[in-house]
Amino acid sequence: MSADEDVPFSLSYLGAPTGPMVRVHGGYANRTYRLDTDQGSFAVKELNVLDRRWTYRAEDVFGFERAAFAAGIPMPEPISASHHTLVHRWVEGERVPEAPVPPAYAFEIGEILARVHALDVAWRHVPTEEPVARDWPELAARATATGQPWADELATQVGTFLAMADFVDTCERPGPVVLTHRDIQPWNLLARQGRPVVLDWELSGMLDLAGELGSTALSLAKGPGFDDVRPAIFRTVLDGYVAGGGALPPWGPSWFAYVIGGWLGHTRWNVLRCLAGVEPGTGPDLALSHRSVRDGVRGLPDLFGQLPELDALLRCQ
Repeated sequence: MSADEDVPFSLSYLGAPTGPMVRVHGGYANRTYRLDTDQGSFAVKELNVLDRRWTYRAEDVFGFERAAFAAGIPMPEPISASHHTLVHRWVEGERVPEAPVPPAYAFEIGEILARVHALDVAWRHVPTEEPVARDWPELAARATATGQPWADELATQVGTFLAMADFVDTCERPGPVVLTHRDIQPWNLLARQGRPVVLDWELSGMLDLAGELGSTALSLAKGPGFDDVRPAIFRTVLDGYVAGGGALPPWGPSWFAYVIGGWLGHTRWNVLRCLAGVEPGTGPDLALSHRSVRDGVRGLPDLFGQLPELDALLRCQ
């Protein structure tokens, strides 16, 4: 089967295929394929157009990516972008496990963020903060009525989810606001000869600096849960940021508001996909959505409950 038959868009401009397009599983929002042609190897991402959580600014993100690539940011070369397809040059590397990263890797991620924030790229869209959804009681009731495997766990955590929504909505964000990647997490990184490669830029946009630094540093300093947070790794990301020319914002709750708000939205989106009860045509498989819901229902209350300890642990580093 040809590349153009595998997906509903033409890829002929990438050259003549030398083999079938291969699905690369594991994406949490979209679907990715590897395509080998006589012009090289490419990562072809089919964007979810059925129930996208945000408006994708294809032209602006592509321009931001090209500027970052031209500045030497370690990332796949951006080839083309539209509202339904992203194409990058394929990059070989090792997946980064959800575990505390080595200090040198953490330091370089901080440096990379500083370089990204220093790019002079126009961004035409003013960020707007929408109120966090508060329909968790209704979602829990629907989950129970439809026999979802995680329904009981969600029902017991409804109050905590509403408290997290209050925290995200009321948390002051002192700024500054920067144009950035917005989603540097282990699953969006590769290690090539031990050094970072930053993937998946489609969430790029304006973000409060504390939220970006807190989300990134925490994700690289912990394992799958929050029993093994390494304060030294968290601080090493920030040290790299300063070494790269960045200035740290004031410490406070805003360092964690973005990661909690993002995880809340991601969990809710997957809850809705699971409640539909059918295998979606785009985006993650239904099984992966169920796993994401279970991870969120268990992990989010754990993170929220540990915020005072995390604040005290990380503040003094």
